Amino acid sequence: MERLQKVIANSGFTSRRKAEELILQGKVKVNGSVIRELGTKVIASDIIDVEGNILERNEKKVYYLLNKPRGVISAVSDDKKRPTVVSFIDTNLRIYPIGRLDYDTTGLILLTNDGNLANFLMHPKNEVEKMYVAKIEGNLTPSEFYCLKKGIFIEGRKVVPSYLKIRKTTEENQIIEIGIVEGRNHIVKKIFEELKHPVSKLKRESYAFLTLGNLKSGEYRELTVKEVKRLYSLK
Repeated sequence: MERLQKVIANSGFTSRRKAEELILQGKVKVNGSVIRELGTKVIASDIIDVEGNILERNEKKVYYLLNKPRGVISAVSDDKKRPTVVSFIDTNLRIYPIGRLDYDTTGLILLTNDGNLANFLMHPKNEVEKMYVAKIEGNLTPSEFYCLKKGIFIEGRKVVPSYLKIRKTTEENQIIEIGIVEGRNHIVKKIFEELKHPVSKLKRESYAFLTLGNLKSGEYRELTVKEVKRLYSLK
């Protein structure tokens, strides 16, 4: 027997957190009965209905790497009819992004229907590194750079970059390479806002060992079997 929210997430329908929200909202049925209790356990023969959709429990697992353009939502759908990362992928399977990038942030994002892998990669304790390139207003002083390298507090929690390098400096701005192993929303932007150097442009260039390679904005590719196994080996 497995917990209902885990089964929903593993099916690729949505993330575990969203699955829990749907259960609490009464949008999940098991064998025709509405379930509102988190932690409810189900067996393989149970029929699970999520928002009117019967889960396919043995669906093929797929994995995609997308170079997300600016002005695209990191979601499955958007009530404002804006383009989503899912709309770039040519597949009939129900997939969703692993984590998110802001509307105006570009770069590498992974999409899958493999809930186990998604939950592992997104869990803070696993500290999967994401590398960003940030264009900031003004220049970091040596003391600000040192302070950031040692770690600064954002909303009461310390953030220590796993990597930090100044790529380019002009009179008006700097381009900074920064590695982060946590997944709080807007964390890179908040770091530089704390230092009074707002981010004007942000791009994620790598996720763990995966990079954009030659992918142009809006292009994607499937991960290889070797890459998927390597992601799982991060456990």
